[in-house]
Amino acid sequence: MKVRSVLLAAWLAAGLWTGSAYGQEQEPPKAGTARFGNPTGVARTLQGYVYGVVKQIEKDALILDKTEFGDDQTFKLELKTKFVHDGKPSKIEDLKVGEMVFVKMKRDRKTHEMIAERVVSGVEPTVAP
Repeated sequence: MKVRSVLLAAWLAAGLWTGSAYGQEQEPPKAGTARFGNPTGVARTLQGYVYGVVKQIEKDALILDKTEFGDDQTFKLELKTKFVHDGKPSKIEDLKVGEMVFVKMKRDRKTHEMIAERVVSGVEPTVAP
């Protein structure tokens, strides 16, 4: 009986000790840190997106360099493609060659082309666009 009480007390103490860190607020990103702020927040927000650098912008396509698929990957643009810059809606005209972007994409079932659903650029995309 005494062993149970000691184990229960230790378990509760450990739970309170580890839980205390969760109630604390996070610091804002400091100058000189990663471009997109807190990497753990960004990783969760942009999970499933493809990262790349804009190489060429066309009327109906966006060509990215340095993606996980290799160099010069083409993402087809549709009328439904959304563009987000600094957490606010934007247009394709706001993109610049050499800019770092994250692309949420889907594949066409027949042609297997990569279609951009959402293109995120700018600083601090820590809130799901």
